[in-house]
Amino acid sequence: MDLGLDGRVYVLTGASRGLGFATAAALVADGARVVISARDADAVNDAVSRLGDHAHGLAVDLADPAAAQALVDAATTRFGRIDGALISVGGPPLGGSLEITDELWRASFETVFLGAVRTARTVAGALTEGGAIAFVASNSVRSPISGLGISNGLRPGLAMVAKEMADELGPRGIRVLSLLPGRILTDRLRQLFASSADPAAEEAKSANAIPLRRVGTPEEFGRVAAFVLSPAASFLTGLALPVDGGAMRTP
Repeated sequence: MDLGLDGRVYVLTGASRGLGFATAAALVADGARVVISARDADAVNDAVSRLGDHAHGLAVDLADPAAAQALVDAATTRFGRIDGALISVGGPPLGGSLEITDELWRASFETVFLGAVRTARTVAGALTEGGAIAFVASNSVRSPISGLGISNGLRPGLAMVAKEMADELGPRGIRVLSLLPGRILTDRLRQLFASSADPAAEEAKSANAIPLRRVGTPEEFGRVAAFVLSPAASFLTGLALPVDGGAMRTP
């Protein structure tokens, strides 16, 4: 199936590795151009070199109010257009809600919530009919995850903002949705496993809780995200789509 991605241009944040990088690779493989970003310049440069000539990189922090416009400008300057964005901010600090300090809550809000909303708003202002924005959220949108108090607190609100944006931008032919990755073997998940008393046992426990009896790969997420952003998914908007091997117990 032709996804209609050839020549289209997407901005991807938090994309020097993990889910964002996997999505960028899937987009480029189908003919799209990408502008990827992360906070670490060396990591961004390395990711761009792996993606090839259809990729451009920018080291920015979404907590910086100027970052979103810089990304849009980079897309239009380097590739002449912008067709959408995958907005990922990585995992916030670990810890339960009762142990997280005010400082960590504020810092995470600036990036996980406000930075993501600002980026979506800025990208939306540059999009025309057929554009698409996808937020990378988490299964914590629908059910809290032990030890991830900040994610449990901020991700559901972000998903509701995405839903509202879908309503507001729908008349312009612009789609907005959320992706809810479950247990996917990223550096973040390895960190969670490593924080347990028995990492190997924790990984096995996670796999057994998934109907497919394994954790996912970033590439599996990336292919879903590329499809959702593509013109082939032109009637999908306003939804929160789990990518979790069936782990979520709600329909």
